[in-house]
Amino acid sequence: MKDVIFIRHGATAGNLEMRYNGRTDEPLCEEGIRQAQELGKAGLRADVIFVSPMKRTIETAKAVFPNEQFIFTEGLREMDFGIFEGKTAEELKDSTEYRTWVDSGGNAEIPNGESRARFRERCVKAFDEAMKSVPDGACAAFVIHGGVIMAVLAARAVPKRNFYDYYLKNCGTLRGVFEGGAVYLETKTAE
Repeated sequence: MKDVIFIRHGATAGNLEMRYNGRTDEPLCEEGIRQAQELGKAGLRADVIFVSPMKRTIETAKAVFPNEQFIFTEGLREMDFGIFEGKTAEELKDSTEYRTWVDSGGNAEIPNGESRARFRERCVKAFDEAMKSVPDGACAAFVIHGGVIMAVLAARAVPKRNFYDYYLKNCGTLRGVFEGGAVYLETKTAE
């Protein structure tokens, strides 16, 4: 049995503008810095800290765990939104490709990007590999992206829920216990 904490990074300008920013490597905005600093005051503790290698997650991790070392994990990057990258739903509303993707519930392949299935496979594989390196009885923290949290939990959380049921606001956290390949969620400590 291992404890696990999922932490979504603080807000970025793209988050506030509701842009599809997956591979865009933007830093936290002022609001995101404030959120991360506030979460840092909560005194979260972890034995191992896995972080997506992107500015927004690294900055959040440094605020929450200022004196700790991180394990940067490529497979925990946000979804590649392909031709939708950097755009808002409003900017994409007349795009046939975007309407097809939305009509599929977000499951269709994004041109020059990832499908949810491929994204989920990548994230779950990275999560599973990370958890193999965590000793029994230890606590692992994951400072990652909202989409990654939803993908991992949709695959591993008990009880099973839909992808979007695991949505967290910026700097939101979820705690659980990892056992037998499943994440048993305990409490929602922030949104």
